[in-house]
Amino acid sequence: MSKLQIKPAGSCVYDLLSLGEIMLRLDPGEGRIRTTREFRVWEGGGEYNVARGLRRCFGMKTAVATAFADNDVGRLLEDFILQGGVSTEFIKWLPFDGTGRVTRNGLNFTERGHGVRGAVGVSDRGLTAASQLKAGDFDWDHIFGKLGVRWLHTGGIFAALSDTTPQLVIEAVKAANKHGTIVSYDLNYRPSLWKSIGGQKRAQEVNKEIAKYVDVMIGNEEDFTACLGFHVEGADENLLHIDVTAFKKMIETAVKAFPNFKATATTLRAAKTATINDWAAIAWHDGKFFESRKYPDLEILDRVGGGDSFASGFIYGLMTTGDAQKAVDYGAAHGALAMTTPGDTSMADKSEVEKLMKGGGARVQR
Repeated sequence: MSKLQIKPAGSCVYDLLSLGEIMLRLDPGEGRIRTTREFRVWEGGGEYNVARGLRRCFGMKTAVATAFADNDVGRLLEDFILQGGVSTEFIKWLPFDGTGRVTRNGLNFTERGHGVRGAVGVSDRGLTAASQLKAGDFDWDHIFGKLGVRWLHTGGIFAALSDTTPQLVIEAVKAANKHGTIVSYDLNYRPSLWKSIGGQKRAQEVNKEIAKYVDVMIGNEEDFTACLGFHVEGADENLLHIDVTAFKKMIETAVKAFPNFKATATTLRAAKTATINDWAAIAWHDGKFFESRKYPDLEILDRVGGGDSFASGFIYGLMTTGDAQKAVDYGAAHGALAMTTPGDTSMADKSEVEKLMKGGGARVQR
């Protein structure tokens, strides 16, 4: 069992590169998609959110590899990314045909939910530029070898977009392994993405192949079951209760099946309502389990992106301390704070995360 061998800070141009799709999120606020007359606009994407969190909250140098259709919507997305401080060096711009019959940018209509009404996401992402990315589109030897990247992050959302994106992910993770770049992968199972292209069977075929090249595997109990075929006993169908002991056994089975895993991590969320959740996290590293501080009855404003913010905090902790306990605590605290603000991405800073890790409360600061 080998530990993570992370390249030292300053040895690479980028601390982390994320490979994935970024969509324009249209948020009806407290209302419903079906009745609203106005939307607030954000950017978001499972893989990108991690890069942005590491840049804005934790001050690391990050970039994103993705593609946009070259029109005003794509340029709006670029402007969001620039505001977030994430490098746009590896964005591919594809010609816009005027109507979106060939290439377009993805839209994600998302309700936050409240109380007994759960969050709802309606994606409009067919024919997007990112879904058309394929193996050979990026010079990985230049990126990982010449420029240098300490950590590559990608995930199951991007891998589900088309027939070509899984091959690009596999090409990227193999190249990262070759150049000594750590690979993390968030399984992020979305039934709606796999539904029309083979369902859970296809999801497992794709994710089991990618998993062979992953150092740090991230996912909740549904992800490990749906994407890798490992079942957790003791979880009810609504995920209101998770048997942590049984979940640990599932992780132990997973790391035996994939001995390349050097760490795994997951959030533990019990959704009492859309706005009240029990929240915590657990990680496995170097043969041991580490549990975060628990956040019972966490009040949530916008749950979207909470798991991505957990991932960025967890990665930050591993990269800067090598201590899995600190890493899972950073992740759980950052994810909790991210869900107190609107939008997919974190608005927290490191001092707030570290205060919460130490048990700091919500008393007014003046």
